[in-house]
Amino acid sequence: SPEERPQFPGASAEFAERLEFIQPKVLSGIPVYRVMDRQGQVLRDSEDPQLPKEEVLKLYKTMTLLNTMDRILYESQRQGRISFYMTNYGEEGTHVGSAAALDASDLVFGQYREAGVLLYRGYPLELFMAQCYGNASDPGKGRQMPVHYGCPERHFVTISSPLATQIPQAVGAAYAIKRADASRAVVCYFGEGAASEGDAHAGFNFAATLECPIVFFCRNNGYAISTPTSEQYRGDGIAARGPGYGLLSIRVDGNDVFAVYNATREARRRAVAENQPFLIEAMTYRCGSPRNPPFPTLFPRFSHTFPTGFCPSPREPSQIGHHSTSDDSSAYRSVDEVNYWDKQDHPISRLRLYMARRGWWDEEQEKAWRKSSRKMVLEAFEQAEREPKPPPRLLFSDVYLEMPPRLRRQRAELERHLETYGEHYPLQHFQK
Repeated sequence: SPEERPQFPGASAEFAERLEFIQPKVLSGIPVYRVMDRQGQVLRDSEDPQLPKEEVLKLYKTMTLLNTMDRILYESQRQGRISFYMTNYGEEGTHVGSAAALDASDLVFGQYREAGVLLYRGYPLELFMAQCYGNASDPGKGRQMPVHYGCPERHFVTISSPLATQIPQAVGAAYAIKRADASRAVVCYFGEGAASEGDAHAGFNFAATLECPIVFFCRNNGYAISTPTSEQYRGDGIAARGPGYGLLSIRVDGNDVFAVYNATREARRRAVAENQPFLIEAMTYRCGSPRNPPFPTLFPRFSHTFPTGFCPSPREPSQIGHHSTSDDSSAYRSVDEVNYWDKQDHPISRLRLYMARRGWWDEEQEKAWRKSSRKMVLEAFEQAEREPKPPPRLLFSDVYLEMPPRLRRQRAELERHLETYGEHYPLQHFQK
């Protein structure tokens, strides 16, 4: 009877008369939503987003352009031209699939592996390069380490290095949007490793209790830098945590750009319409660039060229997707494992097969695009190398509206130091 049901305000349940602990693996696992199989074949027509040819080509060109930029900047770091870099190999589908489903005004909080979202929104190659080189054209004035992009005009909040700090910040922004009734959503990207940080749990709870229009987008690539998921958590991934916090959740195939698009589009729509937070867990793998397409009958092998004096490192193949240039993933995973994902289940190869089946892409178009996209990246690369560094005085600006006396003293001290010992510094590479 109703009066015999538990009346506790903190949960909805029934009484039990038998002692039994809840088992962590009572279910077979949260299913992985997909639209295409690994051969680019749509499995259910009703799930096909029916994107026009022009949009699909934009998805593909954004992924492959990002891939080309990654190769060149990775090798640039290996040659000591920049200090640090992180590639996006294997996760390109999560970038463009989600970016295409958003409204241009939606606010994006990235972690550090979402360059494809910015690229899809039209961020120029020249600014990607300027940021990584920290030159005078860098909007951040050279004060951030590479791959920490930001662009207010494209509603992309500047990336910061500490893991998961962007999650509660994104929820706060979503709450402000709700209060302003702005009909926008916030999208917050993070990895499964960052989901172990306390900020993630606080953010999830914050969003659910305040009913914020936010989409949490977790890229689960199997390794938080060097820690496999088996050593990170014992539950069923990240999506399993959503219901416990009151988040509507889904797990998708992150190598299927259409599955990512469908899930993000629907989550974004409902987040705005209902002021509901959503959690998407995109299952993917940090593998390598598809240098050798796994379907040679459709597409031959393409070579990659670099500018004069710019050669791939002989020490390690550039297509391996390490966590960053500070990482050597061969220490914690096998080459065979990486090669499997690179050759058998890569988001770029899968979409390329889809387009080939529909007659939208062929070998000649592939050759022409690879050549032109490589040329664009190399031109931006060479321009970034020619640019001088920002003037040292900018170290002290943009912190306070009016510079306090202590910073003025520090700036004057630096100027005196450089006047006295300037010959020991490469000042010729800095703007006057």
